This record gives sequence, C-alpha cells and structure tokens, in this order.
Amino acid sequence: MKRFACLFTAAALAGTALSAPASAQDIPMQPFPVDHEARVDSGADARFLLDGPAGKYGFIQARDGHLYRGDGKRFRCWGVNLTGWTIGGEEIPSHKDAETYANALARLGVNCVRMHFLDRPDTPDQMRNEGTNGPVTHGPRGLIRGDVNNSREINPERMERLDYWFAQLKKNGIYVNFNLNVGRVFKPGDGVPDVDLINNAKAFTYFGPELVALQKEYAKQLLGHTNQYTGLRYADDPAVMTVEVVNENSVLEFWMRNWLRGERVKGGANYQLDMTPHYQALLVDKYNAWLAKNRTPAQVAELHRMAGVMADKPVPFMRRGDHPDAPRLRLDAELAFLTQVEIDFHADMKHFLKDELGVKSPVVPMADHTYFIANQPLMRTALKGDIVDAHVYWQHPAIYGRRNEPMVNSPELSIIQKLARSTAVGKPFTVSEVNHPFPSEYGSEMIPILASYAALQDWDGIFFYTFETKISGEWKPAIADHFDMTLDPVKMAQMPAGAMIFLRGDVSAAKTVLTRSYSTDQISEASRLPRAEMPYYTPGFDKMIPLVHGSRVSCLDCKPSLPAPLPPANPIVSDTKELCWKTSDGKDGIVSVDTARSQALVGFVRENPKVQTRNLSAEIANRFATITLSSLDGKPINLSNRLLLTTTSTTQNTGATWDERRAMLTNWGTAPTLIEPVTGWIQLKDLEGAIGVFAQPLDGAARPIGKEISGKMIEPGWEIRVGAPATTSYLIRVER
Repeated sequence: MKRFACLFTAAALAGTALSAPASAQDIPMQPFPVDHEARVDSGADARFLLDGPAGKYGFIQARDGHLYRGDGKRFRCWGVNLTGWTIGGEEIPSHKDAETYANALARLGVNCVRMHFLDRPDTPDQMRNEGTNGPVTHGPRGLIRGDVNNSREINPERMERLDYWFAQLKKNGIYVNFNLNVGRVFKPGDGVPDVDLINNAKAFTYFGPELVALQKEYAKQLLGHTNQYTGLRYADDPAVMTVEVVNENSVLEFWMRNWLRGERVKGGANYQLDMTPHYQALLVDKYNAWLAKNRTPAQVAELHRMAGVMADKPVPFMRRGDHPDAPRLRLDAELAFLTQVEIDFHADMKHFLKDELGVKSPVVPMADHTYFIANQPLMRTALKGDIVDAHVYWQHPAIYGRRNEPMVNSPELSIIQKLARSTAVGKPFTVSEVNHPFPSEYGSEMIPILASYAALQDWDGIFFYTFETKISGEWKPAIADHFDMTLDPVKMAQMPAGAMIFLRGDVSAAKTVLTRSYSTDQISEASRLPRAEMPYYTPGFDKMIPLVHGSRVSCLDCKPSLPAPLPPANPIVSDTKELCWKTSDGKDGIVSVDTARSQALVGFVRENPKVQTRNLSAEIANRFATITLSSLDGKPINLSNRLLLTTTSTTQNTGATWDERRAMLTNWGTAPTLIEPVTGWIQLKDLEGAIGVFAQPLDGAARPIGKEISGKMIEPGWEIRVGAPATTSYLIRVER
C-alpha cells in the first residue's frame, strides 16, 4: 500500500486506552547537565558512522557536484565549528582535554570540525555577549602572539597544542577545515596603512597589497607547518578536508549594503567613501584603471557626467542610497569592477595555496552569509572555488528584535530556503555556519529539520556554530552564550540522530532537481531589489520548491529560466514522500520524517495527533517537542534490535527569566541547565516479532539513569511512558 509521510488517521492509535497526559504547565523544568568529561563509550553513540583515521583513503576531492573520498566513495561532513568565546572554554585545548573532546565529538557522530578564529591573539579579549546581559566572555585564544606589536608571530606553544589537537581529531576519524582570514586584527608593527582605523580590515583585505601579503604569510605559517605528531605538513595531510580563504568577507556585500557611503565634501561634486582616505584612493584608482580597459571612451565620459565630475578627475563610486535609481551604465560598471576585484583576489590566493604551498585539499573562497541582500553577484565569485558555501541563523540575536518564534510555523522563511538559494549545478555545497541561537523555546527543531532537508537536497556538509571545548575544572554546566551548543542538552542529544539522518543517508535525495538560471541583466537588477524579495531575490520563484524537489542554480550570465510554481499544498510533501511539513494558517506547525532507519516528529506534536510515521507516534503533554527514532544497528526500524529515541523540548539555565516580549532573556541564569522533559507516551509500532521493548533513560553523559522502562503492548505495537526520570535520550532494546 502506498504510504504518505504524516498522513495517518487516528485509527493507528487504536488499542490500549491511555489516560490523558499532564498539561504542559504541569511539567516542571528539571536539572539535566551535559558532561563530556564523564562520558564513556555508550550503546547510544554514533561513532560507528566514522571511519578513522581521517584521511586514510586519501584527500577529499570535489568533483561532479559533490565531495568524494580518495577511494571514490561519497563523503559528507557532519560537523561543528570550534571556537573559544565563553569563559571556561577554548578553541585549542590542552592535551588532556584534546583527548576528551576528540572522543566526545566522535561519539556524537561528528566527522568534521571547522577551525575558526585561529588567527586571533593567544590572549583573551574581555567582552560581553552582544545584545544581552549574558555572562562575560573572552575571545578565542588563537595562534598569534598577543604580547608583541604585530600580528605576524605564531606562538609556538599554541601551535604545539594545535598539532596535538589535530592529531587526536584525525585519530578519531574527524577531518579538519582550516579557516585563514577570520578575525585577525592588524597592529602597527604589521606595516599596514591606517591600521588603527580598519579594525579587522573586512573588505580591505581584498585589495590592500600589504593585507594580501600578510594573508599569504599567515597561510604559509599555518599550512606549511609540519605537525610534530603526524609528521606531515598541514598542506600535505589528507585529514585536512578543506581550506577557507576568508570568512564572511566580501567587497560586494559591503557595496550592496551601501558600505561605499557617499557624503558631499568640499567642491560639491566629489563623494567621500565610507573608508579611510588611503583605501578610498586605492580603490578609486583601481576602478578608474579598470574603466579605461573595460569601457569605451564614450561610456567613461558618460560616467563622468553621471557622477558630476570633470574628465580629468577620477569617477567616484555612488553615494549611499543611489543604487535603486542609478542608471544601468553606472550600476553595471561598479558591480562588474568589484566582482573582478573579488575574483582576482581569490584566483591569486588559490594559485598561492595550490601551486606555491602545495595545498591538496579543496579550496573554498568565501561564504554566502547575508540573505538580506541578493546573492547572485556573490555567486560569480563563489563559483570559481572548489565548493560553494553558505551561513545562516534562524532569528540571529544581533539582527532580530522579535525572536523566539518557531521555524516550523514558517516553511517559507526557514533556514532551508536561505541556504538553498546558493546551491549550484556541478558544485559541492556546504553549510559552514548554522544555528538556531539560544535562547529559544524552539531550538530543538533545528537539527532534525536541517539534517533531513539537507539530505533531501543532497548537500555535502554541515558545520553547526559552535562547539567549545571546556577547560578541565573551569567550566560550569550552563549554556554560556547564544551560539555555544557544547552544554545544550537538547542539541547534544540530537547530534547523533542528525548524523544518522545525514551521514548515513537515511533521508533520500530528491527524485527531481529543478534548476534556474540568470541573465546579466537579472543579476544587476537583483543587486538593488528590496528586502521584501529575500532570500532568493528572484521574482516568480516558488519558495516551496526546495521543500519538495532538489533546487540548483544552473548558470549565471546566460539565458534566464525559472521552474514553474508548484500547486499549493498543505502539507508540503517531498517528492520522496519521506518528509512532510504541515501548518495550520501559520500555527501549530509540524515536520515529520518517515524513512526506514530514521523517523521524527518535530513541532507542535500535541496539536497534531494524526501526524505519525510508520513506527512512531506520540501522546504528550508538552506544547512543543522534537522526537526522533533511529536504528543503531543499521537495520530498518521495524527489524532493529537497538534504537536511539530522543525526546526533547525546551532548555534554559536555572533562574533564567524572559523579557516582557518573551524574545530575549533579562536574566541569563546559572548552572545547572534545565530541561522540560517530554512527558506522556511514545508509541513504537509495527516492530516485527517483538516480544519485549525496553527503554533505558540516559543522563547528559550518556550513562544509564536507573532501571530500564518496560514497554507495554498495545494493538499497534508498544508504548513507553516517558518523562520520569527527566532525560533527553533513551536507548531502546527490542527482544524478539
């Protein structure tokens, strides 16, 4: 019988009568600290998904639109960023902590890490969480010496720790993505013009010759270094998955955000750019030299007239606010020039990395990370690299005033949409930063939804932002900032389930891939479309397509094309029939995942009792919950003897309080973290030949809590009462 995900009837619950679960307001928050140091190998681990040591099959290769191992098998990355912003955490751990956390990550199913902010000083920066009254934090203790008047010297002690950390990750089957230019702040001793004015020099790094030279020097110091524990230069180590050139850094981005701010200055006809005079003159000179080579004399004369400057003066960039009404000649000239600046820089850096340093891993030039501006101009640069990459956050705390809303109620605005806009035919696609930032009562929805739709779209990698190794004896079991997932009991519980969905390929790739293409005119006009057109900046494109079919950009600067809109549908069902997204007029949303080896119910489960999967249904008290069921032995769920059940809702620190809009915390709270335990009954159905089903609750170190819970037989299968003891995970044992 043909079966459609999430379209089941209440008859599936027939059998043993159930008394109504407690109401949501009766569910008290319970302490549930995460402790990676106390964790040991467990039957709930997803380490079996890794195949270490990393790199044993040779270098990761980018070809035919995907990533492959050296032995020709597909490679997917389920990863985390490594940073060190919070007190008690750091990016480059001690030897002892390196061993602890390399093992911890492997148990979670993590097979890749993104080494982020290595180009920061080795001394902490004191700061407070942006936009909150959260705990004071410090910046990551990176590789660069902080006690000298330049940013060019590597601390040998920090480098030795990095070597050991890398070796431990490699040993555990975890690949490394190295970032080059991320957060480096240049100093007077670097010999950089206007060093005291440009902070971390975003955008300037593309065209300031001193800055370009310093980036190459740092790349050589890092990638040309021989790891004393592996005996290999990083450039020669196949455990290096990728190298990223710049992080969240684009000249075009700042241009489209009107970074080139125009202000009237003396004379009335010239405009001051939003940069220092040195870099203003440098970029304007480059622009005018480019115009002389790439535009006719008549066009250059017309650009002088449009800008209101004499023929013997350089053509300036437009003022802030001029883009919407700018003549196409001027708009196109600036857009084309700045695009060329980016392309030339990245071509030069790739040549340096590959041909001079001998880097053998794929090179990622940049990431599409600003979905509130058009991405088509940036894609011209991104497509020159080996991999296309993107970043996204659901309701980032630095952007949104109104937060704490469930993504499951807004499929048209979801992170899937904002990521799918950047995927391209013939290029692997990775997501090197993503999170559903804390605090949110709905953070449990992110991992299963993203893992499932990333698999549907057949993407190649995901790196959550962020994971921070904790310093032994200096951390407390509390969520320390918006982005650190390390001690978040909800997200840590779901990482193994997400790894099985994505790495194991439990969710199938879409059967059909629909493509779109853009003409040069469309790209120019997209660059000045209003925010109402985000994230695709493509009038007429149906945003539901990436939730149903595969979606890719086929080409730029070519004949334009657009797939036909889909018929209106609710629920939105993938063409594989494995994923289903249902809402009720923007409320009570729920996503179901229904595959042979992984199944899930995500969202307002209580309000959608008819939404079930083949082997999973729930009758719970919680207003919002995420429930996943995964086979741990590789068999289909109905035949599996070992299963991982995660039941997650919301989490917060002890004593935390919300503001009057319930959008942000007024009191961040203290240790320990608390969870709202999912309370009620979980039904495991159609377990062939089962004569007993037992659920072992696990604590935040994956250790057993008390005795197994015996499932009770009902007509469709078995039911398990959940909620006491408080937990996020159960190891299910099936007797046959």
